[in-house]
Amino acid sequence: MNRPLRLVLPVAIAALALGVLLGSFWPRGDDFFALKKNFTIFGKLYEELATGYVDDLDAEQLMRTGIDAMLRTLDPYTVFIDEADNEDLSILTHGRYGGVGLSVGQRAGRMVVIQPLEGSSAFEQGVRTGDVITHIAGVSTAGMSSDEASHLMRGDPGTTVAITVEREGEPAPLEFRLTRSEVQLKNVTYASYLDSTPGVGYVKLERFARDAANEVRQAVEALQGERSLDGLVLDLRGNPGGLLEAAVDISGLFLPQNSVVVSTRGRLAETERVYRSRSAPLAPDVPLVVLVDGGSASASEIVAGAIQDHDRGLVLGERTFGKGLVQVIRGLPYHTSLKMTTAKYYTPSGRSIQAVEYSRDGVGGRAVAVADSLRRAFTTAGGRTVYDGKGIEPDVEVGFGAMSELEEALLRQAAFFLFANRYAATHADQNAELTVTDADLQAFRAWLGEEDFSYRTDAEHTLDALAADLAEAGYGEASDELAALRREVLAEKEADFERHALRLKERLRREILARYVGGRAQIEASFPEDVQLNRATELLADAAAYRAALQGR
Repeated sequence: MNRPLRLVLPVAIAALALGVLLGSFWPRGDDFFALKKNFTIFGKLYEELATGYVDDLDAEQLMRTGIDAMLRTLDPYTVFIDEADNEDLSILTHGRYGGVGLSVGQRAGRMVVIQPLEGSSAFEQGVRTGDVITHIAGVSTAGMSSDEASHLMRGDPGTTVAITVEREGEPAPLEFRLTRSEVQLKNVTYASYLDSTPGVGYVKLERFARDAANEVRQAVEALQGERSLDGLVLDLRGNPGGLLEAAVDISGLFLPQNSVVVSTRGRLAETERVYRSRSAPLAPDVPLVVLVDGGSASASEIVAGAIQDHDRGLVLGERTFGKGLVQVIRGLPYHTSLKMTTAKYYTPSGRSIQAVEYSRDGVGGRAVAVADSLRRAFTTAGGRTVYDGKGIEPDVEVGFGAMSELEEALLRQAAFFLFANRYAATHADQNAELTVTDADLQAFRAWLGEEDFSYRTDAEHTLDALAADLAEAGYGEASDELAALRREVLAEKEADFERHALRLKERLRREILARYVGGRAQIEASFPEDVQLNRATELLADAAAYRAALQGR
């Protein structure tokens, strides 16, 4: 029987992938027999389905479904990368791509500009945050994902792409023809001394791409060259990580030469490795505070864990994400790749920061949080006790406070984002000194009424369940009491706007500023209300308090 031509490519990919895997990780005898046996079964099963199933099948899609189902039984970081996604991998590792400099995303079901990159074609031509992109290269963005939109805007430097946007306050769509150029994403997005504490420098690190360590080095050297550096804040909040080597090199800027930064261990001997700082530190004695939060992951946790375990500085903020898994990229045929977890990493004290384990029950890689009873204690170089299993827990815990149900609902429905568009359409240029007034907050509340904004609180859901239970039990006489409770809940809900006014104003201020000023000015505008940064500068300005916190008192 002749096989359909479309069957050849997937079978070739599968066979060559097996060769790549066998060449990289030659299994033991029993494992090799099981691998060969099951691959033979899989190949035959796939061939029978692709050639004999009652309905016509897409052979490549069938193979991809099998790959995806297999990987779903593992952790979420082990993924197949097809030819199109390899472009995103290049951006992660190299930090550059050919594009127009637009960060886009979905808001209220529409494709919008999240931020134009300063210096890019889009930025220079006046595309701004909040613009709704309706067409890219003549293609409607309706139903398009953010990744699809980004891919459509990328291309060879020097080429152009047309986009059509709708902007609040403009009577007709706006047309832009943007020129693609090599866009190099900055790892360090801000570095300067803080006006509030003149001797304290601040460095914001957004990602760990290939040149991250060099950018941090240059930022610190520039600060040292400007004046005496009496303290440094390294901000890793919201930084999802990146390259392990970059994390090692950045840690080495502050740790003594040859200090252990991180170690890795996996199933194979070749995954066991200890990474040490390789050169003399740039700032060995400068008091240091590392800011972290729940968005700090992977490489960010390597840096924070190394600084903490060597008692080199303070980690301040909120508990980190807890990703202690190491991935490597294995090239596969036809410009595809496999990103595969091969090891776990451990901080210098020997602790794993991995916060969840992934069960392999044949159904899916179900995440199970590490139980408190299974967490183990470790000791830092100075004798402080730290624990594994839940990310990096800060030495000084400072949070922004619990988010109200009202704020959560406003964020879910992109209310701050959309109102900022309305504001920008009716207000002249603003600067970083913008203040959101009580009148602005009332205008926001009135706009929400026009937009029919609504949400239900946990208390309302609880009352609904209680009412159903009482009705089922025949307790109809409780209806008056339930009605009274509902009135009380609604009154409390109405009061939430005033109760949380300060946080709502700050949310609005940041979103509105994004329509008028660039990224640097936005960062500076956040400083006065940044409780974590303010606490860090207080500690760096008070040597006794800094030492006491570093000693665990």
